[in-house]
Amino acid sequence: MKITEHIAAAAGKKQTPISFEILPPLKGKSIESTYDHLDPLMEFKPSFVNVTYHRSEHMFKKRPDGTFEKVEIRKRPGTVGICAALMNHYKIDAVPHLICGGFTREETENALIDLGFLGVDNVLVLRGDAPKNESFFEAEPGGHRYAIELLEQVANMNNGVYLEKDLQGGVKTNFCIGVAGYPEKHSEAPNLQIDLEFLKKKVDAGAEYVITQMFFDNQKYFDFVTRCRAAGINIPIIPGLKPLTSKKQLTTLPPIFNVDIPSDLALAMMKTKTDKEAEQVGTEWLIAQSKELKAFGVPVLHYYTLGKPMVVRDAVAAIV
Repeated sequence: MKITEHIAAAAGKKQTPISFEILPPLKGKSIESTYDHLDPLMEFKPSFVNVTYHRSEHMFKKRPDGTFEKVEIRKRPGTVGICAALMNHYKIDAVPHLICGGFTREETENALIDLGFLGVDNVLVLRGDAPKNESFFEAEPGGHRYAIELLEQVANMNNGVYLEKDLQGGVKTNFCIGVAGYPEKHSEAPNLQIDLEFLKKKVDAGAEYVITQMFFDNQKYFDFVTRCRAAGINIPIIPGLKPLTSKKQLTTLPPIFNVDIPSDLALAMMKTKTDKEAEQVGTEWLIAQSKELKAFGVPVLHYYTLGKPMVVRDAVAAIV
């Protein structure tokens, strides 16, 4: 079932759907770790679960002669397989992230074919981040540089247009395409207006819904929706939510995700003396955020669980 169909069905019942986002397990771990992560959240009957995709990374291994060899490593493989497993295990829609980094156009096409065979109805199209050991994003040789190029490839396949000319007019895929939105702008965008123009181009190219970067000030989301509507972006804009769970995040999250931490939240976190107290402050803030967004009439409440499923569970339990 497509995300847009989930949203329409819930709107007809005057309900606010819930969804979650998870990381694939580290290489060497089993799918059971993913089930253990999601089991406490399934009582809320989420409409869908997003599964992130992580590009291959590189390290330099020293040879016996003193020179270095560039070695490719993959820390979190398995997004396509995990989506299939979740759909089978929970009978739920799973949404794989598709990224530009680390993938050629051919590899992307093959992944989309596999997803189509598995009955996956939705994809979230992203450029992806630069590797941790690199300052700037660089496209894979033969890959996409920008998210809109990746989006156009998915849209082409939805129209039966493949990379090989002799396959034109082939079987059409039927993916509902989502993209990312940034209420406080993408870290690499020069300003909010240009960032919004990039988003509008994605919508014009076929994007059907937006999931936002995390934010901790709901007014940032409200203002973002207003600007989008004024720019002619009329597709659903799903708020992405994450709990603060430690003091350390006050300094680590803002530069990584280009987000501001509201003063009230930051001060409350700084006053805590234990990790448990900090987690409680973050949970209460997330509950208040969720209640206000639900009253606003958001299409979905989307939670980035990222290793903290019980905190998210406590927050969702307080609003359903």
